[in-house]
Amino acid sequence: MIKKLPPDFIKKCESVTAKRPRTVINHILEHGHITTQELKDKYGYNHPPRAARDVREQGIPLETFRVEASDGRKIGAYRFGDPKGLRYGRVKGRTAFSKELKKKLIEINGSRCAINLEEFNERDLQIDHRIPYEVAGDDAGNMHNHNFYMLLCGSANRAKSWSCEHCVNWVELKKIEICFKCYWAYPEDYEHIAMRQIRRVDIIWSGDEVNVYDKLKKRTQELQKNIPEFIKEILNKHI
Repeated sequence: MIKKLPPDFIKKCESVTAKRPRTVINHILEHGHITTQELKDKYGYNHPPRAARDVREQGIPLETFRVEASDGRKIGAYRFGDPKGLRYGRVKGRTAFSKELKKKLIEINGSRCAINLEEFNERDLQIDHRIPYEVAGDDAGNMHNHNFYMLLCGSANRAKSWSCEHCVNWVELKKIEICFKCYWAYPEDYEHIAMRQIRRVDIIWSGDEVNVYDKLKKRTQELQKNIPEFIKEILNKHI
């Protein structure tokens, strides 16, 4: 059953004009929820969390939950959250990133991902806010200040999105100062990861280095260990 929504919530939904969030909103209004599979198969959105994020950026609360697919698998789905979580004011949709901003970031940091520090083709890097848009909002006046942004590869951007969306600061607190000390905003100097006392290193083996990784994988299988565990053991012996 589709729960009854307050008039102001409906009005806010109807005010959204951007295609992707509007598509998600209309589907939920009609069916009560939308699954990640429907987003991919019916609407062609291959990164469902991004589509859900577009809705949240409009100030409309969404909940993530699990449903059973036709083949019995558990898949993700989205439905409207508590109408009391409706937001007005600051969040009005993202300011489009300029080509000049991306060019400036590449000039300063190189054509590499800020998280795993690997080189990528320019087209494979995405501009992302250091402080999540949902926490700090967007200010067109900052578009010329490269310090507010970072370049991420697709996998790092997805990992950051998932971690941030499950952070208490994203969901409830909305304190910019907490984000300033987070790995996902400043991986070169941080105190926590999504408010958890964690430290991490992202390592990629590419080109000829793949042979080293294959040897590492083979050795861990022989020892019946996993790769992160084995790497930590090696580091402990040499530090």
